[in-house]
Amino acid sequence: MSVQDTFTEGGFYGLGIAPALLQSIAKLQFSVPTPIQSKTIPAGIEGKDLIGIAQTGSGKTLAFGIPMIQRILQEGAQDSKGLVLVPTRELALQIAEVFSDIGASLGFRAAVLIGGAPMGPQISALRRNPHAIIATPGRLNDHLEQRTLSLGKVKILVLDEADHMLDMGFLPQIKRILAVLPKEKQTMLFSATLPQDIMQIALSTMKLPLRIEVAPPGTTVDSISQEVFIVRKESKAALLEKILSEHRGSTLVFTRMKYGAKRVAHHLRSLGHTAAEIHSNRSLNQRKEALLGFKTGKYRVLVATDIAARGIDVSGIELVINFDLPMTSSGYVHRIGRTGRAGLEGKAISFALPEEQRDIRDIERLIKKTLRISKLPSDLPVPHIPPPNTERSLRTPPSRHFGARGSSRGGRHQGRGRYFR
Repeated sequence: MSVQDTFTEGGFYGLGIAPALLQSIAKLQFSVPTPIQSKTIPAGIEGKDLIGIAQTGSGKTLAFGIPMIQRILQEGAQDSKGLVLVPTRELALQIAEVFSDIGASLGFRAAVLIGGAPMGPQISALRRNPHAIIATPGRLNDHLEQRTLSLGKVKILVLDEADHMLDMGFLPQIKRILAVLPKEKQTMLFSATLPQDIMQIALSTMKLPLRIEVAPPGTTVDSISQEVFIVRKESKAALLEKILSEHRGSTLVFTRMKYGAKRVAHHLRSLGHTAAEIHSNRSLNQRKEALLGFKTGKYRVLVATDIAARGIDVSGIELVINFDLPMTSSGYVHRIGRTGRAGLEGKAISFALPEEQRDIRDIERLIKKTLRISKLPSDLPVPHIPPPNTERSLRTPPSRHFGARGSSRGGRHQGRGRYFR
C-alpha cells in the first residue's frame, strides 16, 4: 500500500495529519479511518479539549494517538510531553505498541509505567526523556511519591477507558495526578459510557470540551449476536463444556472473581482444551504470555476477569462467554465488545442465575435491546442438589442487582463475590 492510498475520499488525508505520519499509517495498512478517528483527529490536532464516546474496539487509540504524536513531535520532548492514563497493564502495553508502530520511525519514544513490573527499567526509561508516558494510575502515583518523574511539562493528557478506571476505584489516584498537572494543557477523555463522575472530572479539567459521540452510551455492535441462558450455578460448568463443543473458534470466557477464573481454566484444561487465564493473581509475564498465546492460537480459550477486559485487543475472537454476569451493566458492553470487532461477526453468550434476571433487564435497558433467552440443552446433566443446610443458608446473601446506568450500589458486590467464589 502506498501513501497515495490514504489520499482517497474517506481516507486519512484531509484530517490535518503531517505527511510523515501519513506514511506510517499507510505502512500499517490503515486506509479508512473509523468514525471516532475521522471526527476526533482534526480536533485533537488543533489542540481542543474533547470527550470521545464510542464503542469498545472502535479505534480510539489512533484517535488520540495520532494528534498526541504529531503535536509532541512538533514541540519536542524538551518542552512538551504527553500522558496517557489507562486502567490496566494490558491496555497500557497495547497502546505503547501502537505508538511504536506509528511514531518509532519518527523518533517518538514512550515510557510505560505499570504495576507488576520492576521500577528500575521504568526509571531508566524516564531518564531517556520520553515524549509520552503511558501509565496506570497506581504506578504513576508510586513514581510521583518517589520523585522519579515530574509532570510539569505535560501538555496533552489522555484519559482512556475512563469509565473503567472509575469502576476499578482509581478516582482518588486520578485526582492526585490531576492536582500536579499543569493547568494549561489539552485533555482528551475517551469512554464507552459516560457516568456522572466522569462528567465531573471533565468539567473540572477541561475548557469547553467538544463532545464527540459516534454511538449512544451503552450501544453494542450490531454484528454481535447475543443470547442468555438462565442456569443454576451447579450447571454452569456443564453448559460451558457443551457450548465449547459446538463452537470451534477462539473463545474468551469472563468470570467475576479471580478464583473463579483459575478454577474454570483448570477445569477446561482437564477436559483437554488449550486454555490460559488472566487475572490479578497472575504476574505481568504470565499475563503477557497468556495473551500472546491466545493471539497466536496456542490457547483456544482465554479465561479472564474484568480487570483485564479492556486490554484484550485480539482480532478474530469468535465467541465471548459471560460465565458470570459482570458487576455492572456497563461492564457487559465492554466484555462483549471483545468480539465483532472491525466489522466482523461475533457471538456473545451469558449465563445468568435464576435470581439474576433483574440484572438482565438492567442490561437490556442500557443497551436498548431485548436479549434472547435460550432454552437449556435437553442433554445437560442435572446436578445433584444437596439438602439445604440451615447454617449455610444464613450465610448466603440475597440476590443482588445493579442499576441500569452500570453503577454499583453500596457495598453489596462484596457479598456477591463471596457467594460466587
